[in-house]
Amino acid sequence: MARTEISTLGEFGLIKHLTKDIEVKNESTVKGVGDDCAILDYGKKLTLVTTDLLLEGIHFDLTYTPLKHLGYKAVMVNLSDIYAMYGTPKQITVSLGVSKRFCIEDLEQLYDGMKMACKAHGVDLVGGDTSASMTGLTISITAIGEAEKGQVVKRDGAKPNDLICVSGDLGAAYMGLQILEREKTVFKGQKEEDVNPDFSGKEYILQRQLKPEARVDIISHLKEKGIVPTAMMDVSDGLSSELIHICTQSGVGCRVFEDRIPIDYQTAATAEEFNMNLTTAAMNGGEDYELLFTVPLELHDLIEGVEDVHVIGHVCDKSLGMNLVTRDGQEFGLKAQGWNAFQ
Repeated sequence: MARTEISTLGEFGLIKHLTKDIEVKNESTVKGVGDDCAILDYGKKLTLVTTDLLLEGIHFDLTYTPLKHLGYKAVMVNLSDIYAMYGTPKQITVSLGVSKRFCIEDLEQLYDGMKMACKAHGVDLVGGDTSASMTGLTISITAIGEAEKGQVVKRDGAKPNDLICVSGDLGAAYMGLQILEREKTVFKGQKEEDVNPDFSGKEYILQRQLKPEARVDIISHLKEKGIVPTAMMDVSDGLSSELIHICTQSGVGCRVFEDRIPIDYQTAATAEEFNMNLTTAAMNGGEDYELLFTVPLELHDLIEGVEDVHVIGHVCDKSLGMNLVTRDGQEFGLKAQGWNAFQ
């Protein structure tokens, strides 16, 4: 029997391969695999369900990630998926795999972070599971939310001439990770009491990596102005990857302009320090958990009035492809070079 390595498909290719033959049997299943959340219909409102699995050594490194921050982040990445569907998170369940090297106080720190995130967003922690683990720490969180019928925003609704918008700034979380990885290398092998890294001037990008915030504020502003995006998802794997998802599922192309991509000063300075291409970091870094969405062209003036939202391009016909337009007017095809756990 032939053996195919998982890395040849990548995360999203693997999901597509394993789920291509799944048939929906229940009328209550409005949307299954393939978006930020599953959509279920049980009555007056739609129920949104999403889940994330975080594995030590793959998704996080406890050398430089405090457990309280990890708990906070683990919840936020799930809530972000609910907001990316234009929904409101209501509950989470938490399942843990824990090795013997962790003590009760460690898990208290982890849960303190989770509870802090839940409190900030009015979410209830309603259950889960705990098991022994042979491979360190495993965290699986499922978030449940709700949305008004007719207002759930999926990835497949973008149309030619729609504006492409993104919240906040991009590349900060990735550059924060580079700082942490560098300091880990510098202090490798030293005693814990001798480790004293200097993070002055890097506070913002470190926060973006260690304590990201789901952008409920952006969703609130959009709802206040009556703006329902035509397509939306959160930026977890990198802007390029997410744009490709939206365009592919919507059957369209896009033009994104390099000089319109929002980038923070600390991100730019750190990229220069590491001799990295700034645009590459912003397009492919991932873990920003900003919102990427499209709106009809006629809403241009309205969307310009939404604080911390930036118009970075437009949707075009599929035949024109998916391209980044550089500052000097050259066009390059987008490539999904973001996070891939199987590489």
